[in-house]
Amino acid sequence: MKQMIVHCTQHITRMALLEGGKLVEYAAERDESQGLVGSYYKGRVINVLPGMQAAFVDIGQKKNAFLYVDDVLHPHLERQPDVKPSIDELLRPGQDIIVQVKKEPSGGKGARVTTHYTLPGRWMVYMPYAEYVGVSKRISRESERGRLKGIGERLRRPEEGLIMRTVSEDEPAEAVEGDLSLLRAQWETIMKRAQAADAPALLHSDLSIVQRFIRDAFNPQRDELMIDSEKAVREAEIFLDQMSPGGYKPVRLYTGYEPIFSAYGVQEQLHRSFGRKITLEGGATLIWDEAEALTVIDVNTAQYTGGASLEETVTRTNLLAAEQIGRLIRLRDTGGIIIIDFIDMELDEHRKMVLERLERVISSDRTKTHILGWTRLGLLEMTRKKARHDSASFAPVTCSCCGGTGKVGTWLE
Repeated sequence: MKQMIVHCTQHITRMALLEGGKLVEYAAERDESQGLVGSYYKGRVINVLPGMQAAFVDIGQKKNAFLYVDDVLHPHLERQPDVKPSIDELLRPGQDIIVQVKKEPSGGKGARVTTHYTLPGRWMVYMPYAEYVGVSKRISRESERGRLKGIGERLRRPEEGLIMRTVSEDEPAEAVEGDLSLLRAQWETIMKRAQAADAPALLHSDLSIVQRFIRDAFNPQRDELMIDSEKAVREAEIFLDQMSPGGYKPVRLYTGYEPIFSAYGVQEQLHRSFGRKITLEGGATLIWDEAEALTVIDVNTAQYTGGASLEETVTRTNLLAAEQIGRLIRLRDTGGIIIIDFIDMELDEHRKMVLERLERVISSDRTKTHILGWTRLGLLEMTRKKARHDSASFAPVTCSCCGGTGKVGTWLE
């Protein structure tokens, strides 16, 4: 059973996902950034820069959005031209264009936008112009993959694309068809608003943080949702009833005297998981250093001595570290390039064991992650997509005590 614990303050909503009492995901969202990623805008092209193969689009935010040429061209290889055209052959200043936000603004950069439109539902992702049916790679049974692909091909219109999500496994065709009908209606509404609106204009907001987690990770028949806000409880119940009508009432209002994150042990686990130095069971440590697009994780035996030989001690430490690193990458929502400096091992079979352990833990992460393997220097290299920022902290400031080697974040409040 999973527990979703939601803490609401005046301007920020924080969500913690527990599995067996262990914190596996954490996210926070300010009211002003709610639902930005995934939202649709009617924008106006401000600048077209052939030297960058990109354009800047006014979508009504503080910074103009960035639109790269690959996000204008059709995304599938069979539709790509032999020679990629210049961006100024595709767009011109003053042109109105419908875009979808794919990445939040970060630092001094505006949002990243695309014209490869997607609308995620409960059972599928709807793509109005993709022209194919895909099935989640996490569905391994070939018979089930074939069944879902057949349903998708039967339901889709010629120009449409569908991706059957992992949770659609073993779902009846009627449920999938109902999901598609809702998504088509959403898309038609977006198009009608675009025809009537003057750019820049918001056409469609993505779901709130609570609604996204309900849609993507919540089973109303089995899981528990605890919220400390009456308003948020009502909103969650309405969304649940729309998504999965059936009379389930898994949403509970927390009324305890102790803060909800403290009552469920979330606060303590956050303190243990978000520091630069993380101590593992037995005394081994992880040193976690993050830059904007690169994270380096160093594994040390420290006080851990549990093995009959050096190789056994090192391997046990690395296996334990792989388990925790996989969990923490998901929890901290680490994105970009990730380099892990495991302790050197002599045997290839031990390196394989560590890699397999990390892959097993990472497999439960809904965010797209790719493990590239070992480099010639013995480092493990991987990448992870990140669309949203500031999950762990908002507006970090330089600390007068540590001089910027740490961060002061709102989750510590």
